[in-house]
Amino acid sequence: MSYEKVTQVQTQLIIGTKQTLKAMKTGDVSEVFIADDADQQITQKVERLANELDVPCHRVDSMERLGAACGIDVGASTVAVKQ
Repeated sequence: MSYEKVTQVQTQLIIGTKQTLKAMKTGDVSEVFIADDADQQITQKVERLANELDVPCHRVDSMERLGAACGIDVGASTVAVKQ
Protein backbone atom coordinates (compact mmCIF):
# COMPACT_ATOMS: atom_id res chain seq x y z
CA MET A 1 0.00 0.00 0.00
CA SER A 2 2.70 2.51 0.94
CA TYR A 3 4.66 2.11 -2.29
CA GLU A 4 1.45 2.58 -4.29
CA LYS A 5 0.69 5.82 -2.45
CA VAL A 6 4.20 7.14 -3.15
CA THR A 7 3.84 6.26 -6.83
CA GLN A 8 0.48 8.05 -7.04
CA VAL A 9 1.80 11.33 -5.61
CA GLN A 10 5.17 11.49 -7.40
CA THR A 11 4.77 15.17 -8.27
CA GLN A 12 4.37 16.07 -4.58
CA LEU A 13 7.38 14.22 -3.20
CA ILE A 14 10.38 15.45 -1.25
CA ILE A 15 13.10 12.82 -1.55
CA GLY A 16 15.99 12.43 0.88
CA THR A 17 16.59 12.92 4.57
CA LYS A 18 17.97 16.48 4.50
CA GLN A 19 15.18 17.75 2.27
CA THR A 20 12.55 15.91 4.32
CA LEU A 21 13.80 17.40 7.60
CA LYS A 22 13.89 20.89 6.10
CA ALA A 23 10.35 20.61 4.72
CA MET A 24 9.04 19.19 8.00
CA LYS A 25 10.49 22.15 9.92
CA THR A 26 8.66 24.59 7.64
CA GLY A 27 5.38 22.67 7.92
CA ASP A 28 5.23 21.61 4.29
CA VAL A 29 4.80 17.86 4.89
CA SER A 30 1.59 15.82 5.24
CA GLU A 31 3.22 12.41 5.76
CA VAL A 32 6.60 10.67 5.74
CA PHE A 33 7.85 7.28 4.50
CA ILE A 34 10.98 5.70 6.01
CA ALA A 35 12.82 2.64 4.67
CA ASP A 36 13.57 -0.01 7.29
CA ASP A 37 16.88 -0.95 5.66
CA ALA A 38 18.22 2.61 5.81
CA ASP A 39 20.81 3.73 8.38
CA GLN A 40 18.91 4.10 11.67
CA GLN A 41 21.10 7.01 12.82
CA ILE A 42 19.87 8.98 9.84
CA THR A 43 16.22 7.96 9.81
CA GLN A 44 15.64 8.32 13.54
CA LYS A 45 15.99 12.11 13.19
CA VAL A 46 13.13 12.11 10.70
CA GLU A 47 11.04 9.76 12.81
CA ARG A 48 11.61 11.80 15.98
CA LEU A 49 10.65 15.08 14.27
CA ALA A 50 7.59 13.46 12.70
CA ASN A 51 6.44 12.34 16.14
CA GLU A 52 7.03 15.82 17.59
CA LEU A 53 5.06 17.46 14.79
CA ASP A 54 2.32 14.78 14.65
CA VAL A 55 3.15 13.98 11.03
CA PRO A 56 2.06 10.44 10.04
CA CYS A 57 5.15 8.27 9.63
CA HIS A 58 4.97 5.07 7.56
CA ARG A 59 7.62 2.34 7.42
CA VAL A 60 8.49 0.48 4.23
CA ASP A 61 10.88 -2.44 3.90
CA SER A 62 13.25 -1.33 1.15
CA MET A 63 15.20 1.79 0.18
CA GLU A 64 15.50 0.45 -3.34
CA ARG A 65 11.76 -0.08 -3.74
CA LEU A 66 11.01 3.31 -2.16
CA GLY A 67 13.36 4.99 -4.64
CA ALA A 68 11.73 3.12 -7.53
CA ALA A 69 8.29 4.21 -6.34
CA CYS A 70 9.58 7.79 -6.44
CA GLY A 71 10.75 7.31 -10.02
CA ILE A 72 14.48 7.50 -9.26
CA ASP A 73 17.21 4.96 -10.04
CA VAL A 74 18.72 4.91 -6.54
CA GLY A 75 17.42 4.01 -3.12
CA ALA A 76 15.68 6.54 -0.90
CA SER A 77 15.92 6.36 2.88
CA THR A 78 13.15 8.87 3.53
CA VAL A 79 10.45 10.45 1.41
CA ALA A 80 7.93 13.11 2.39
CA VAL A 81 4.66 14.08 0.74
CA LYS A 82 4.05 17.82 0.39
CA GLN A 83 0.84 19.25 1.81
